[in-house]
Amino acid sequence: MFHHCYLREGVLYVPTVGKRGGAYTDIEPVAVVPITNVDGLRRALLDAIARENPAVPLQKGKWPPPVVLKHAGVKTWASFERHTSTWNIEEKKNGNYKIGGYRRHPDGYWVEDREQEIEFAPGTAIEAVVDRMIAILQEAAAGARRADRRA
Repeated sequence: MFHHCYLREGVLYVPTVGKRGGAYTDIEPVAVVPITNVDGLRRALLDAIARENPAVPLQKGKWPPPVVLKHAGVKTWASFERHTSTWNIEEKKNGNYKIGGYRRHPDGYWVEDREQEIEFAPGTAIEAVVDRMIAILQEAAAGARRADRRA
């Protein structure tokens, strides 16, 4: 199981994450929740996880545009990711959960940031993992607001 979310300008975008061949891809539905709505965040994350990673048929030709763009009201991935941070929740093969954060690579793409990785003890409930994810997201949003005020 693998799910991720995007935090952009105080709003969390939680796509359903499907599996197209060997690659994960964002698909509908996408939940859009203000970072201040804790109950909405919890519901969006748990709902996405409950949908698991549905199979998405392979398509010939061009890869479809990211589904989150229309929800964010932007036209390009570059516009979307400019003010975005991203995290994932992964269930490892042994049943343990991990939260992972990403950072920008100097060449402009996202890479896993091992310093933002949190591994949970065996038997940790997914609800506890989601609650920790919400705390991380709210802390990141508060940090972004402080940075914006200084700029």
